[in-house]
Amino acid sequence: MPLASIPSPSEGVWYLGIIPIRAYALCIVLGVIVAVWLSERRWRARGGHKGTIVDIAVPAVIFGLIGGRLYHVITDWQTYFGSRAIKEPYQALFIWEGGLGIWGAIALGALGVWWAVRNRGISFSAMADTVAPGIAFAQGIGRWGNWFNQELYGSPTTLPWGLEIDADHGGEPGVLYHPTFLYESIWDVALGFALIFAGRRFALHHGRLFALYVAGYTLGRFWIEGLRIDPVGGVDHAVTFLGMRINQWTSIVLFVGALVYLWMTRNKQGVEVVVPASADGADPAHPADQADADSPDTTTEDSGPAAAEAAERTGDDADTTGEARGGEAGDDTAETERAEGSGTDDGPAESPDADDRSDADTVASTDAAASTDTDADTADRADAADADADADADADGAEAERAEAGEAEAERAEAVAGDRSEGVTKEKNSR
Repeated sequence: MPLASIPSPSEGVWYLGIIPIRAYALCIVLGVIVAVWLSERRWRARGGHKGTIVDIAVPAVIFGLIGGRLYHVITDWQTYFGSRAIKEPYQALFIWEGGLGIWGAIALGALGVWWAVRNRGISFSAMADTVAPGIAFAQGIGRWGNWFNQELYGSPTTLPWGLEIDADHGGEPGVLYHPTFLYESIWDVALGFALIFAGRRFALHHGRLFALYVAGYTLGRFWIEGLRIDPVGGVDHAVTFLGMRINQWTSIVLFVGALVYLWMTRNKQGVEVVVPASADGADPAHPADQADADSPDTTTEDSGPAAAEAAERTGDDADTTGEARGGEAGDDTAETERAEGSGTDDGPAESPDADDRSDADTVASTDAAASTDTDADTADRADAADADADADADADGAEAERAEAGEAEAERAEAVAGDRSEGVTKEKNSR
């Protein structure tokens, strides 16, 4: 008699009123929650937008459940169909009674993920690498549903962690069995941590981390499957080929395929799209304000070609305005210089006639009055013209004053010359 053992639960379903709560379903749901939570954190760490994993998980879980059930029914069809069937055909839809093939779940679940990421413009390989550790943890948690259903057990053992199985589920009194569900659960959890470490240590991208998950899982599944004695593919036995169960052959094929993929993509480089290439850089399924503000791949409104073009247009407008203003200022400066030049003389000048000055003032006033009907620039030039006219008037006044001073000086010079001439005459006469 074994000194220790692992008992099987006496109940695998509880009722909340008339609503059944099944432990198998709870384990699957809990596994999905953990996988989504972990994958969401990993996706955002890569620069992805918040909520993307949650949206993608919906089609992935639906497709995965369908694929897992299809694989189970196809490989264990004699349980539901044929003369030896122990269940009715419609019970093949009773997913809560157990029976999900992981191979079908991964295959169709991946199809659901591919469809979802394609609609968002995200790299499928980047998504596969992100969710790989979460899938491993979800499998480890989901395997405890097999414990509640007393399925997925191995051959008899005398080990202290042997599993008790009721007679209704194929067990014999006093006989313990290898808890293969527990072995696989531990293997899956350990694989999940190993994938996280490998992803950080070796930066595995372009689907290589997911391929490592497939290789790691199938390696453990091969030897665990060899311990099982519960029927798969038959009513009271498992379908075998060359002495191995069908799931072992599936593990070999997938393991080799994963290794080949790892080898073929060992040097693959390039950018994987994590943020959709949309106008505002946001996931089409989410508004822009749900994107991570500190995400390195998140685009902002003031970045991109459109903003650069707008900035360039603004700069051009500023340059054009500056040139126009500079040109006007240059014109004003030139006119001012001309005004100053017109009022400067190297020597005495004759004063123009009063009529000429009057005519010039009249013309300038007429021009200034006419220019007030034009736009703002013309008005400025008119003001400058008025200033020129005033400057001319001032210059004319200065010239007139200088001319009068010159005339007075000439008169004084003539008087002095007359005095001198008169003195000379007197001197000659006295001689």
